[in-house]
Parts: sequence; C-alpha cells; structure tokens
Amino acid sequence: MAEYQIFTLPNGIRIAHRQITHTKIVHCGIMLDIGSRDEKPIQTGLAHFWEHMAFKGTKKRKAYHIINSLESVGGELNAYTTKEKICFYASVLDNHFNRALDVLADITFDSVFPEKQIEKERGVILEEMSMYLDSPEDAIQDSFDEIVFPNHSLGTNILGTKETVSSFKGADLRSFIDDNLDTEKIVVSIVGNISFNKAIKIASKYFTDITNKKTSRNRVKPLIYKPVKVVEKKSISQAHEVMGLPAFSMNDENRFAFFTLVHLLGGSGMNSRFNLSLREKYGLVYGIDANYSPFTDTGLMSIYYATDPKNIAKANQLVWKEIELVKSKKLGHIQLKNLKEQIMGQLAISEESSQGFMLMMAKSILDLDRVDTLPEVFHKINSISAEQIQELANTQFLRENFSSLVYLPEE
Repeated sequence: MAEYQIFTLPNGIRIAHRQITHTKIVHCGIMLDIGSRDEKPIQTGLAHFWEHMAFKGTKKRKAYHIINSLESVGGELNAYTTKEKICFYASVLDNHFNRALDVLADITFDSVFPEKQIEKERGVILEEMSMYLDSPEDAIQDSFDEIVFPNHSLGTNILGTKETVSSFKGADLRSFIDDNLDTEKIVVSIVGNISFNKAIKIASKYFTDITNKKTSRNRVKPLIYKPVKVVEKKSISQAHEVMGLPAFSMNDENRFAFFTLVHLLGGSGMNSRFNLSLREKYGLVYGIDANYSPFTDTGLMSIYYATDPKNIAKANQLVWKEIELVKSKKLGHIQLKNLKEQIMGQLAISEESSQGFMLMMAKSILDLDRVDTLPEVFHKINSISAEQIQELANTQFLRENFSSLVYLPEE
C-alpha cells in the first residue's frame, strides 16, 4: 500500500520496513506462520497457550521484567493468535526501538516456560475461556466454525478446550514449537521514523544468530463440506444466528470481487443492505454484519445477527430477501461506483494506522510474498464489474449450501 523494503537474513528471517518521518513512534512485531490450525487434536489451544507463556519468563528475564520492560518507558507490548498466525508486537518511542526488538526477540525465541508459571497461566486461560463462553455473540462464531470445518483444525476454538488446556506441560510447548517453527516463515515488521539501514543493523543484532530451521509441516486443506443446520437452547435472552459457508482462499482471483459482494450486503458501513433492511427499516436488530475471512487454502463467509426470539424467522427471511435481490438485479453504474468508493475510502483510512500497516505488511508477506500498494489494490477494485458481483452471488449464495447455527433462549 505504501513503499516498503525487505531484507532477508542468512537464516531466512525477513525484515520488512517502512519509514514514516512524521512520527516519534515505532511499531514493530514478529509474525510467525503458525496458528491454531497447526495443532494436533490433543494440542488444541496450544498455540494460544504459547502466546501467553512467552511473557512468563525467558533465559534472561523474569515475567515482571518482561511486563515492565517497555511499559516503564511508555511503550506497549502485546500478542495475538489466529487460525494461521502468532504475532508478538510492540509500540515505543523511536529512541527505545532497540529495547523493543530485544524484548520481542527474547520472548519469541528464548522463553523457558517455567512449570509454576504454566500452572498460573492455565487458570488465567480457563477464566478467559469461561468469560468467552458467557458471551453468546462470540461463542456462536467459534461453534459455527466447527460446523463448517468439522473434524478439522480450522474448526477448533483457538482457546482450546478445558481438557486440553488442563493437560499442557512445558514439554508440549517445546515440542509444538520444534515441529512448526520455520525461520523462512517469520517476518519482523517495522514501521516508524527509523531508516532502513538503522532498522536492519539493529534487527540483525537480535535475529541473525537465530538458528536456521526448516519444517516439513504440511497444512491439510478441508475437502469435505456438508451443509448443516443446528438449533441450540441457551441461558440467554436474545436469539442469535450465524449462517454461511466455505469461501475463496486468499490466493483466489475472485477474492476482491467476493469481498465487494459481502461488503455490499453486510459491510462495516451503516448503509449495508442488511443494516438498512433489518435495523433501519424494520427495527429487528441492533446490528448485523457479513464477514469474509480468507485463509491460505480456503475461506469462510458468515452472516451474524441477534434479535428477539419471536423475530428470528422474520430476520432470516429478510436476509434472504436481500441476497436474492442482489442475485436477480444487477447493480447500476452509480450504485457500483459508490460501493467501490466506499471500500477504497475505508482501505485508505485503515492505512493511516501505522500499527495496523505493520501487522498487515507482515501477514501479506507471509501469505502472498508481497504487499500490494494502495494504487494496485484500487486498480483491482475498480476492475470489478456489476456482472462479476451478480454472477458470484448466483454461484456462491445457493440457499441449500448454507449452514446455520441458531441459539435460542431456554423456555
């Protein structure tokens, strides 16, 4: 999206850099091409457990020193786990950039996983899991993943299960890292007022000595999909529904057009088709959204909303009414132009976040081996036709192919 540079260390770790001269803050992170989908069934939740345990002690820092290392100078240190990635990242004043990379390299590659800390963090994660399951709008999404990708790691909850989390030991963490760590699938991403030469010099100090490592890991694509419709009773007051189906991977040429279609129906704007109908016209929901999440070898499209139990059938009917309208009536020239302008504007605004760009740059390099510039992305969006959108709606949104999960209040 903006100019960037890449330097590859002898061990295969790539340093991605973008200089911004109008800021005193540097955002930097280490992103690894390892996620919850790389877990075996008995390891469910282990990638997320590693993310937590990385902060609990290294060969040269105790947990307190890690927490205090950047916060004491006004910086932030954080991490997250997704289906396909683990990322450790920091934001600091530029004069503390050296310290930030030191800490990030330390927690990523030199964590020691003390057993006492494992027991403490196990309790923290189990509490996180309970809090998460008490939130139906969050829990239903993960349960829906399991419906769409049954018996596959893409369908498992990133947090794991109480049984697996309760069983983890330090040896499990070390084994998981050893099986999945590949230095050619690691990107150190840096965005801020640091020159490329300075960034490479400091990064080389902390990452050059990381042992070159290759993995024979092979991600298995989910091949079998069978639409399933499930209704569950819960101790809740609203009815919740998620509906959707597998979608295009991030390498598919239809990805941008499909994203545009999903955005039209239920994107982040208040003027999405679903929001104008279900909220603004009929007042049935507080919010409704449609999401498209592309993975390296597949994808997931889903629609979510919550409503009064007596309105669940009506809401579902209105969702399908909007989908059928897109299938039967091609977008007009002005409608298509406005849709593209909205998407391009939102993308340009998102690039204003330097931290967001730092994270996006790392992920894009890992997944696509490149970072598209904003003009390149705009060109792809502008090349989408109304016929493409209508054809995708008709070929992908077949009612009989949709799975659904509904949570209803107990009687």
